[in-house]
Amino acid sequence: MSEQQKPKQKIGFTIIKNDPTDGHKGYGIGSLSLENVSPVIVDVEEGVARIEVGAMHARSDTERGIKFTTNREDSAGGKPHWLVWVTIDQMPEGPYYAGMASCEMVINREKRRGYKLLADHVNRMDKSMKRKFMLENLDERSKEILRDFLISHDEQMWERSPEELKQALASSD
Repeated sequence: MSEQQKPKQKIGFTIIKNDPTDGHKGYGIGSLSLENVSPVIVDVEEGVARIEVGAMHARSDTERGIKFTTNREDSAGGKPHWLVWVTIDQMPEGPYYAGMASCEMVINREKRRGYKLLADHVNRMDKSMKRKFMLENLDERSKEILRDFLISHDEQMWERSPEELKQALASSD
């Protein structure tokens, strides 16, 4: 198999490496590291969720080639997506989903236009990093897609995660 024919490797969640302030008491104390945050994009119509590291800089495969505006009408007829900031933390038993916040996106590939509120994306990433769960804006189908993805990615991480997350993604059946 040639180099070009190899399938792309899946990128897993970023797990916390080392404490950036370990060993000193000065600059950086109380700051948050992006090493433990991974962006997951939920494509509602396709029923899939995937980690897209490029979303950290608004350059994911999903976002590529799309001009985003804050006007919903620009992307009318587009597909609903969610960018979910997933924060991973470590406990003695292993890693767990420690914070999560979902951000709305609409992408119209034909028009090459999309809708998102960048300030909301930044604020929600910050909330996720601060170990908050902000998933109230997800519809039932999106919750199910995300929940199934998180469990299939690592069932032990899901089991170790706070009850608050499990309740936020529970189906209302």
